[in-house]
Amino acid sequence: MSNDPNRRRRRTTAAILAATTVAATVAVSSQLHAEATTTTGFTEVVRYTFDEPAGPSFLDLAGGDQPLKPVSSKGGALTAITRGDGAALMFPPPCRHEPCPRVALRAKNAADLNPGRRPIRYGASVLLAADQTTKGENVVQKGYSASGSQYKLQIDGKAGKPSCAMVDTRGAVHIARSTITVADNTWHTLECRRKGAWLAIRVDGRRRGSTTIPADLSVTNSIPLSIGGKGAYRDNDQFQGTLDDVWVAIA
Repeated sequence: MSNDPNRRRRRTTAAILAATTVAATVAVSSQLHAEATTTTGFTEVVRYTFDEPAGPSFLDLAGGDQPLKPVSSKGGALTAITRGDGAALMFPPPCRHEPCPRVALRAKNAADLNPGRRPIRYGASVLLAADQTTKGENVVQKGYSASGSQYKLQIDGKAGKPSCAMVDTRGAVHIARSTITVADNTWHTLECRRKGAWLAIRVDGRRRGSTTIPADLSVTNSIPLSIGGKGAYRDNDQFQGTLDDVWVAIA
């Protein structure tokens, strides 16, 4: 055993610095999480970054217990690709002839995901090429338009223009359509915002479309949150590009 006092001091100092670094990292992480999950009166109820290694499910980083699990048919699969220092998920390309591969991600139903009449914001980052557009591609949704109620972000039509949809319990559909396309093989951030009688879509932080909706429109259903499609069945409105950073926040 060494009796060198300088060596002992160096080891003690190193231990203190290591402990300080760990404490600082935890503090910064907690602060960043708080800033990310609460913005101007909204609280994130789910957030998925897909940065963890691909496995049987993807974590909900908003602090809730809503992991995403894939459902698939006809060989439908997700491919993780590198994006920055994290990852994103690539969905199957367009398929013109059946049988076509299908895959979607679903979280279990939770009351926290039902906004009722409250303000709601939800969105995702998307990468879509001009040859990946179809008549219907769902990014994120809760509920169905044919029954119950619904909120949804979608990219529909050959032009690849995103839109936000809300459906009331009577089946009346209200859509805010973007005036610009996102099918240009470039990453874009999409966001839907509902407050009172307004529904708007934002592309890369700028409002690109809006519509009025009934102020009393309420979305409450027992359908699981779905990402990339309604499910794995034939008419699932399969998303065909790459997705990242999917989130929902409710006031």
